[in-house]
Amino acid sequence: MQRFSRKDRVGEEIKKEIADILSKDVKDPRIGFISITDVEISDDLSYVKVFYSTIEEDKLEQTQIGLEKATGFIRTEIGKRIRLRVTPEIVFKYDDSLKRGARIMELLDEVSKKEIDEGDGDN
Repeated sequence: MQRFSRKDRVGEEIKKEIADILSKDVKDPRIGFISITDVEISDDLSYVKVFYSTIEEDKLEQTQIGLEKATGFIRTEIGKRIRLRVTPEIVFKYDDSLKRGARIMELLDEVSKKEIDEGDGDN
């Protein structure tokens, strides 16, 4: 039984290589500290969406511009590092799921504290 599809393996390899390229080879000052959180690759391996997060949310627009400008270089490097019939088109998308998850945790904490406070008033 096949555990992982070729698409999954290629996606993970692309994720690893893009993270390496961004940390070592891309020198654009607009691209600060970012983490590649996920990749979605098309069934034919010709398109890949790269999701990233950054701690510098105030510079998010500049980071996105820097990533878009570096896309050609990154695609060329991927073509050199990973043997594929076609090097996929790359699109970068900001991943705000970590921010949304933190907000949900804050709301759950508030609800929990209110329940505890209301429980203390009953005794």
